[in-house]
Amino acid sequence: MGTIQIRDVPDSTELTLKARAEQAGKSLSSYLRDLLNEQASTPTLDEVMERIAADEPVPYDPEFVRETMRDGRR
Repeated sequence: MGTIQIRDVPDSTELTLKARAEQAGKSLSSYLRDLLNEQASTPTLDEVMERIAADEPVPYDPEFVRETMRDGRR
């Protein structure tokens, strides 16, 4: 596992994060690690758009849509 060190964090930011960590019942380190893990696991808009672009196009067939809608109502 790696180590990340962040310098020049404003005092107000540090105090806010410490308070939030305390409210969550976590150490500051654990709280920040969870925030980073959540951020890293969430795809960016560009990544989402790349995935969509890589998908095969779905042909639009009005009759297929009508049939699907009729089947879903049964």
